[in-house]
Amino acid sequence: MNDVAVSPLDPMNVASMLTASAAAFPDRTAIKMDEAELSYAALDRLSQKVAGLLAAKGVKRGDRVALICPNLPQMPAIFYGVLRAGGIVVPMNPLLKSREVAYHLANSEASLAFAWEGVAAEVLAGAARAAEDSGRDPIEVVTIDGAGFLALLDASAAIAEVADTLAGDTAVVLYTSGTTGKPKGAELTHYNLLSNCELSVDMFKITEQDVIFGGLPLFHIFGLTCGLNSAVRTGACLTLLPRFDPAKALEIIQRDQVTIFMGVPTMHIGILRCPDLDRTDVSTIRHGVSGGSALPLEVLREFESRIQATLLEGYGLSETSPAVSFNQLDGVRKAGSVGQACPGADLAVFDENDVEVPLGEVGELVVGGKYVMKGYWRNPEATALAIRDGWFHTGDMARKDEDGVYFIVDRKKDMILRGGYNVYPREVEEVLYEHPAVAEAAVVGRPDEVHGEEIYAVVGIKAEAVGDHAALAEEIKEFAKERLAAYKYPRHVLIVDSLPKGPTGKILKREIQV
Repeated sequence: MNDVAVSPLDPMNVASMLTASAAAFPDRTAIKMDEAELSYAALDRLSQKVAGLLAAKGVKRGDRVALICPNLPQMPAIFYGVLRAGGIVVPMNPLLKSREVAYHLANSEASLAFAWEGVAAEVLAGAARAAEDSGRDPIEVVTIDGAGFLALLDASAAIAEVADTLAGDTAVVLYTSGTTGKPKGAELTHYNLLSNCELSVDMFKITEQDVIFGGLPLFHIFGLTCGLNSAVRTGACLTLLPRFDPAKALEIIQRDQVTIFMGVPTMHIGILRCPDLDRTDVSTIRHGVSGGSALPLEVLREFESRIQATLLEGYGLSETSPAVSFNQLDGVRKAGSVGQACPGADLAVFDENDVEVPLGEVGELVVGGKYVMKGYWRNPEATALAIRDGWFHTGDMARKDEDGVYFIVDRKKDMILRGGYNVYPREVEEVLYEHPAVAEAAVVGRPDEVHGEEIYAVVGIKAEAVGDHAALAEEIKEFAKERLAAYKYPRHVLIVDSLPKGPTGKILKREIQV
């Protein structure tokens, strides 16, 4: 991609990667899940049918289409089909509950939703709630099941043309939790996604001969860009695992001769701790890729020792498409760092006045360049706060050394990174406050060997709440579990007499001991 020549008004569509690979490698396997395989020609044909289905349902260029599906072969076909039709994809975590689904659907003003049959009930309930809250008619929910969905596509006309979208047009709206408890939709353009895809292909040296492990969720920017789009861009194979399980992952690695293992640290830890590792052939793995949360040094060393492959750690966010800093195969590599700035990414470390700090000092990591989102969907206030003078403020504290290598030191905000997922305490606290026994609540993250961080809720209960504290703590945990995605609810609930507070009555999380 010629960066100098690219203008936001230039024709560009991410779906064109699929049409190009389908023309070049029609018979190569694009997507695999156990015995199910889709060739590039078949994936391209299915995406044409999805585009036809959308046209028949009145979806127009620029309309948002929600996609709530785990890593199944239908997911890439729908993703590229929506883009092919000129729509904007709104990927959503299938673990979301109906109240969360309702917010995403209402905020994005989605025209249609595709929902995997396993979560269709939650999505239908969310669609109804969104309609009730907004006064709109409920959006149509198309269920992704087996034969029924394929029959629906089979009956649809195929649209071979790729919509003439522009480089600066929004391709995806990815929701990321905010400190206010209201998720924000990061608008990523066709240029954002294609640029970061090209970066991933170059950094990880992906070719059509590669088999990429597809255990990263495709509704998350890491799996979407570095996994799916990078595979499709090159004609490689992406072998899917809908729900991560270390033993199954090792089975896939050996069976499909995986060459690139992409994962969050919990996945790397999982396969290293799995008893099956010693009897599994992992010799085809050229290198591993890690992101999403900090990679423990001992895990890096053990992976490279036992797998006999280089493990590259990097840094990125939903708002940056994602990769902006990486330990690279051909560059300086330092354990414990997130590497050097990626080509095309401008990085700096600023103080509280947005002035760059001296080398080696800690400040907030800011990002500029072609991977930074257009902004937050219909949220100019949040956009203006996050992007100032062309720099996206990450909220992460970092330092840069004399070799231009970045080290993430701490988190500026209270965000918890559990298993690679962002969890903002305010959103969890709002649910806890809905419990009739809870008077006050604070949610904090604490280091965890498996998940990176674990979620703790410390609550003060109302005077009228009586009974056994252990039983009440369990009840509060179940209450939150029913209302929050599985990665968000607190695994530990501690009941205390009162929470520490400052002179203004603000809860002081730094003084909470768990």
